[in-house]
Amino acid sequence: MRSFVVGLGRAGAGLHLPVLAKLRASTPQLFGDAPVVACDPRQNVADRAGLVVEPTLDSAADGLDPAETVVHVCTPPTERLTVLSELAKLGFRKIIVEKPLAADIDDLARIIRLRRKHKLHIEVVEPWLTSTLTWRLVELIRGGRFGAPKSIDIVQNKPRFRRSLMAPGHPTAFDVELPHGVALALRLAGAARVTHASGSDLEVEGNLGPRMGGAVVGLRHNTGVHTEIRSDLTSPVRERRVTVEFEKGGAVGHFAVSGDDHHSQLTLSSNGRSDHDVLRDDAMTEWVFQAYQKFQLGEEQTLGFTFATEVVQLLSVAKNICAEPVSRPEPPVGATRAG
Repeated sequence: MRSFVVGLGRAGAGLHLPVLAKLRASTPQLFGDAPVVACDPRQNVADRAGLVVEPTLDSAADGLDPAETVVHVCTPPTERLTVLSELAKLGFRKIIVEKPLAADIDDLARIIRLRRKHKLHIEVVEPWLTSTLTWRLVELIRGGRFGAPKSIDIVQNKPRFRRSLMAPGHPTAFDVELPHGVALALRLAGAARVTHASGSDLEVEGNLGPRMGGAVVGLRHNTGVHTEIRSDLTSPVRERRVTVEFEKGGAVGHFAVSGDDHHSQLTLSSNGRSDHDVLRDDAMTEWVFQAYQKFQLGEEQTLGFTFATEVVQLLSVAKNICAEPVSRPEPPVGATRAG
């Protein structure tokens, strides 16, 4: 199958292209040897071997067979609907969409209608759901080794000043890291409702990024488990941690924080003893591989799309809870605001 990447920002160029290069080398029978096609309107995109870059969707689509092409939509959440609509008109049906699926429930409803009308097969990027660490936690919960889970705490911190101020493609901090955390919580503990939420602005050197400083979401699952998900985009360190407290023990997992080292770590504690494991965990590569297998076999799992819509719905509720603007004094004369 051919690969068509729309958007060569952080997700497209930094995540999807390296994963595609790895998979094309290891599984040529699935990807073939034709170059990857990309669409990006910028004129200064760096050349890459095996990559053809075009400035528009029409020019990039020229020469591609939609039936044999998987499109990677790596544009900001606010542009999802427009891009998906244009791709549908061009005949593309096999589509990978970066998380979150939509920026709000209005766009989500339109995407659901678009998918139904054009019979789109959409897979929403969620590598944590194919992570070795996640599956170890799922097995631990199902096996009952430490009894029933009582609470889950998920922390997703990283410094994100430049991108938040210069290229505000994500409306709020809820749209950056929290889709991963909400999806993980639903996978570990099942359906949930939002109990509380809060957000903060990003401020640095007189510049303001409204609602881009950080976000918190609390969930209560139908199973009785409570989850707290926190993301600080002004943190000086990167951290992706999940803590599960059980009746008779605890588990602390650390996901890989970048593509530099594909390993996660898990520490299990009970009765004064602890065991620590380092796990091989190239979750993004595994997720893309599985998505292409589904496209090749024509096996769309409606459950996966429904799962992605639930994540957007929960995040929309959380954003609505703290939608009122934060009251802050006016900046000094001469200071600039960016958002």
